[in-house]
Amino acid sequence: MIPIQSSIDGKKVALGTLKNTLEPLGFHVGDNWEYDHAHLDYKIDDEHGDQQYLRIPFQSLGDSLEEDRTMVQIGTPFLLDHLFETEVDEEGNIGAVAASVDQFKSPADKDAPFPDRYKEFGQRIIEQVEAALIGQDIV
Repeated sequence: MIPIQSSIDGKKVALGTLKNTLEPLGFHVGDNWEYDHAHLDYKIDDEHGDQQYLRIPFQSLGDSLEEDRTMVQIGTPFLLDHLFETEVDEEGNIGAVAASVDQFKSPADKDAPFPDRYKEFGQRIIEQVEAALIGQDIV
């Protein structure tokens, strides 16, 4: 995980404004959505089982994150590399119940080393995010 210094860190904005501003740039709400915190992900690359992301965390300032009007506070953006298991279970030792609940492989290493070639790219995306949020109702 590599933190990226940004002027958006600590800023407060309505969740709907944040999503509507960043989704056109290629961000989507991450899979680990919780009642009071979540993140927006920008997938940089998906190469040979690795997935590199630029992640912008945010936390609710009171209400549930199911409401677009909920005010959130943006955290420090960071770069993250997920190294996923790519081996196939040759014997297929998984039950039907387990398969219906856990359809996706977990990362083999959630903090794999991040490729240098994407660090500057991640910084440029954050600059685009900062520019997109200028003029929005952000405090």
